[in-house]
Amino acid sequence: MSKQKGFSLIELLIVVAIILIIAAIAIPNLMRSRMAANEASAVKSIRTIDTAEVTYSSTYPTLGYANNLATLGPGTNTGNTFSSSANAILLDSVLGCSAGVGAVPCTKSGYLFTLSGGTPVNGAIYTYTTNADPVTQDQTGHRHFYSSTPGYIQYNESVPATSTDAPLQ
Repeated sequence: MSKQKGFSLIELLIVVAIILIIAAIAIPNLMRSRMAANEASAVKSIRTIDTAEVTYSSTYPTLGYANNLATLGPGTNTGNTFSSSANAILLDSVLGCSAGVGAVPCTKSGYLFTLSGGTPVNGAIYTYTTNADPVTQDQTGHRHFYSSTPGYIQYNESVPATSTDAPLQ
């Protein structure tokens, strides 16, 4: 009588069950880590946009702040090496995307970024607002972020943040 070599069906099912248990523990932690990284990237990106706005208003004082992300970026010609008031090249092509003009936001690290300039006064814009909202709530990010002219960052956990929300600590 010869003995067959290999694993029985029960042994294979036990191994698969153990792998599924490990995966059930690891995947939620991986998702939380990814959301935390996306949120940290969003906050840093808003700070970068705030810095770019201050630089833009210093460089073009008669215009004030930029009214959209495309103005702060390289524009449609990403090989552009000369800055102008229309394409200041203060942001890279991801944050300063040309799609940021109007209602279409720029996307970076699971967040949608929008920049809106205030109403012009004598041709200059003296205020702006920036929003960063998760592409998919509770999957790419949990919190929504907001910044305005003074450069303070506020957040809201359920809806797009505004100036009345809690400041980021």
